[in-house]
Amino acid sequence: MLSSAIASKRFSDEFASIMERVVKVVAASGVYTGRVLAYNPNDYSLWLADVKESSGASYAKLFIAGHSINRIEVLETGPDMSALVERLNRLFPNLVVYHKESDTIVVMDRVRVTREGVFGEGPAAD
Repeated sequence: MLSSAIASKRFSDEFASIMERVVKVVAASGVYTGRVLAYNPNDYSLWLADVKESSGASYAKLFIAGHSINRIEVLETGPDMSALVERLNRLFPNLVVYHKESDTIVVMDRVRVTREGVFGEGPAAD
């Protein structure tokens, strides 16, 4: 059985994984779709960018208070980074580190792989 500390850490990790993703937020005041810019880990309030409201209105940025959020749906999941880690580990055994909280893979301490792309130099980056 999981301890509450482990369960809490997993919840926080999952919530952090929505950063920079497109989500649909069902709140007391309406339904909003936008990219997550930031969140408050204490009350789960959100800042969204490029927001579209179900009524058709759009906003450059929108703050949604955590207490008013009923549901968050992740619309843009992106690539499965854990599957990529396994594949890279087969190519570069013991030289791959996955930082789940930042969703970053580091290969040979020189190459960083994120959802935005590959950063680094040398044959491994190519």
